[in-house]
Amino acid sequence: KEEGAGFEGGERLPWCFLMPSRTHGTWTACLSILLALLCASSFEVAAFSTTSLLLTRSGLASCGSPSGACRATARQTGARLKMSASQQLAKGEQAGTAVQSRLPELVVFDLDACFWDQEMFEMPALPDKSVTGDLNGRGEGVSGVMSGGHKISLHKGSLKAMQDHADGKFKGMRVCFASSADTPFAEKVGRASLKMLEVLPGKTVWDVVAGRDWGGKDVNQIGRQPPLSSNKAKSHFPRIRELTGVRYDRMLFFDDCNWGDHCGNVAQNCKEADTGMGPATVRTPVGLGVKEWEEGLRAYAKQAEALAKGK
Repeated sequence: KEEGAGFEGGERLPWCFLMPSRTHGTWTACLSILLALLCASSFEVAAFSTTSLLLTRSGLASCGSPSGACRATARQTGARLKMSASQQLAKGEQAGTAVQSRLPELVVFDLDACFWDQEMFEMPALPDKSVTGDLNGRGEGVSGVMSGGHKISLHKGSLKAMQDHADGKFKGMRVCFASSADTPFAEKVGRASLKMLEVLPGKTVWDVVAGRDWGGKDVNQIGRQPPLSSNKAKSHFPRIRELTGVRYDRMLFFDDCNWGDHCGNVAQNCKEADTGMGPATVRTPVGLGVKEWEEGLRAYAKQAEALAKGK
């Protein structure tokens, strides 16, 4: 501890790992990298030398009296580890801090049994009553709407995604819906629900998606009446691409896939000619949870990395 007390760098932690080194070569570097990997999710590598490896909250510092070559290696190793960690999406709030170029330009949600917990074709009436409840700790708002005796509510991952989006955590990203609602009445129930359910107190799903994202323009593809069909790859997604101008390989798509593999169909049949890639997709058979939402962001980040390498 005394040896490292005066080094320059980030804030000193109340503890540190001290690693005596008996050799000057590969052994020290490999062991230092291994320890850094174990801690990379919470800390940055500060330095390693022939005497110790210190972890700090930020910055790269040298300790002991290492050679210039050792300090340079430490800086390079720390930088590589820091970059690798920063490109990964963490859970919860950290999901919104992804590198902007790794975010999809458009997120497309299926509605029934994916975005929310009901199937619109089973609803007996247009929603006519609001249910007030907690909006994920953000205050009281319309957390459900009633269609007869059926309550329609957003899944937890949907609410989380829409709240983060409404907060502006995903710069450059927009949202729309692709639902093959069975009947014209089911479509009406769905649209009415979007205009009533709130993601923040006083702000509905429709306010965020149709209002803010698209300036009042309705790019959502809901239903299966002509020109739509039950095949989202042939009808919904081509229309979404045309209306939004967003390439397929810049999209992220969520669908429960309980009535057919819409994710697989869209990924296979909606591809860009120059890259051979379509939307990144995530299946949500029990609804969109926070885990699935974050999985989708990671899946798209991986695709974006592949796209960048292909340039």
